[in-house]
Amino acid sequence: MAVTRPAPRPVPAALPPAPPPAHTPGSGGGSGNRRADTRNSASTSAGAGGGRGSRGGGGAAVPGAGRALAHRYAALPPPLEVALAALRLEALLGDPRDAANPYGLPALTTRTAPTPRITGREADGGGAGGGGGEERAGLLAAAGLGRIPAADQLVRALRPVLRRDVALGHACAAAAGPCPVPAALRGPVALLAVTATLLRQAARIVDGRCGSEPALRQWRPVLAAAFADLLACESLTGVALRRPAARPVPGGLLPAVAGYVVPTVVADVLARLELVLTECGHGPAGLEGRMLAKLARDLPAAGVDAAGVTAWQTHLVRALPTLARSPRTPYLPHPAAPPALPALFRLADPHPAPAPAPAPGTGPGTDRQDPQSQNGQNGQNGQTPDGPDGYDGQGPDGRDGPDGPDGEGDGVVLAGLVRGAVRPVDGAGDTVRAALAAVARRLLSEHRALRRVCRTAGRDGSEDPAVRALADRQALLWLAAAVLGVQEAADDGRGLFLGGPHWTLLALSGITERLGVPLPGPAADPREQVWAELADRVRHGVDCDIYATRLLW
Repeated sequence: MAVTRPAPRPVPAALPPAPPPAHTPGSGGGSGNRRADTRNSASTSAGAGGGRGSRGGGGAAVPGAGRALAHRYAALPPPLEVALAALRLEALLGDPRDAANPYGLPALTTRTAPTPRITGREADGGGAGGGGGEERAGLLAAAGLGRIPAADQLVRALRPVLRRDVALGHACAAAAGPCPVPAALRGPVALLAVTATLLRQAARIVDGRCGSEPALRQWRPVLAAAFADLLACESLTGVALRRPAARPVPGGLLPAVAGYVVPTVVADVLARLELVLTECGHGPAGLEGRMLAKLARDLPAAGVDAAGVTAWQTHLVRALPTLARSPRTPYLPHPAAPPALPALFRLADPHPAPAPAPAPGTGPGTDRQDPQSQNGQNGQNGQTPDGPDGYDGQGPDGRDGPDGPDGEGDGVVLAGLVRGAVRPVDGAGDTVRAALAAVARRLLSEHRALRRVCRTAGRDGSEDPAVRALADRQALLWLAAAVLGVQEAADDGRGLFLGGPHWTLLALSGITERLGVPLPGPAADPREQVWAELADRVRHGVDCDIYATRLLW
């Protein structure tokens, strides 16, 4: 397995100027001067990419250099303008480990008053949810985030603030860009970013001390499993952010699944991180302990506390018939012509185009027939009259065609589960990939077993615990499907860690444990390989996100 080996970190002086903002944060004394100087040097120096990049990721003056800069920024590179906006924002916020920085982790975790305004001067008491809105908009404009149109790329540009503070990141996600992050996903993306910061802190401690304290090596598999869980959750949120916003489906399921699954899984990750940090001597009084305490206080404001999770679970209960459906025929395996991988899984590609409007007489409520199943009428070609594998082609509220004519909607995420179960294994000695395919087949069997009972559950609005358990299981299966789809999309021959089978097998193993489904036979243990990637990222200043983003500080 190839381990991510980043190039040297970019520096603020390599940043080209941002577009003139409508309101630029002021500058003043103290650590604010340091951040203002950093911003000025970042915004006045010539850029390594030769100017702002196009949406495709190239530089304006030197396209080749622009693409190279974007590739150095992350293993899955964003468009150049997104990478530059993120670097500007990180330079404006300052060093997160600087005790004198009001937007550093020491200050944010000890503050009892509301989060200060994002500004170049010292905090003046404005809250993130109150008087700081204008200052917040000024900072986001200074970083150039107002020019980023897609929600998934906007989250990447916002990562520097998301990874510092859940409440602050949630507020910025609501205010940034012409197409803000959907409300259902703001809390999950902020929660994942802050948890990744805690994971880096814990991994840095264990990696730095396990050489002299061998007893700490017992925590390396625990942190590896936490890393895989975070990558799984970010796979789901990344796919949900890339879902085309045009012609929205009533009761769209991807944001609801993420709103339920991400806080549920991350709560388990945080419990493990707290255990590791405490056993390593970093208790509540330390920086990491204060970060955990502040995170717990911020969960209700971000909508990712127990009440928010219950609300999304109720939404999923009512959508159980749709959660249980099977993928459409275009994504079922065909030996002669393998189907194209859905664009939703290709996280580094441009945002998928919105689905075109349906032709007259083929919209919701009509009797339009799925063209892929026209030859399967009356049970021909091994299909039942209601579609392949029992899928009746209906979406939420019984409406036809929830995925649009091109299939790029909520239901297509389940294609990852089908494709993962049938992917061939190259080489008889590849035990990890063979184990991954076996686990995928086991999860697909679980999905098929639950499908029939779920098709009638939830329609009467019942909130019986058994029905809620069905929604829980189906949501976990969607999480597994997103993991398999993202891993396959990243397995493009470049040797990326995200395209390898180790993290995927570890993430799916955790999902099967939560489902109570036994793993199929003895499987290879991928935790050491996943830990090696995590430790390498910590040593080289790479984020624990799904894109392997290089950190400025």
